[in-house]
Amino acid sequence: MEDYIFNTTDEIVETEDIDKVIKFACKKLNVVNPLLNIVIVDNKKIQEINKVYRNKDSVTDVISFAFEESDNLEYDNMRFLGEIYISYDKCVEQAKEYGHSFKREFCYLAVHGLLHLLGYDHIKEEDKKVMRALEEEILDEYDIKR
Repeated sequence: MEDYIFNTTDEIVETEDIDKVIKFACKKLNVVNPLLNIVIVDNKKIQEINKVYRNKDSVTDVISFAFEESDNLEYDNMRFLGEIYISYDKCVEQAKEYGHSFKREFCYLAVHGLLHLLGYDHIKEEDKKVMRALEEEILDEYDIKR
């Protein structure tokens, strides 16, 4: 397991592709020396996080907490981006729903979370188009297809 990816579920999760796609995306986006955590949780835990921190009592697929929202946190040339929580259960469910592999969905959620850490969002339609296009571009260039 990669040293910044933490699996808190009982599931065996291969994390090599997540590590590689995150590193690829950071290089593509010129993010130098990023420091972040990715935490794999179950639906119960992500619902709890969503309720406590977003006041939404529902299961979601990914939640990001950006450290740079308040300060540009750098230490010893490391850029502290934040944490990404991904629901393993939701990832499995959505992979089936969208008709693609678990690997593709897992990588998509990791890239989606990373873009949130970097300040991208999808609240406004024009911002959503930019974010979605960038997600697809990163995954396509990394050769993870639908």
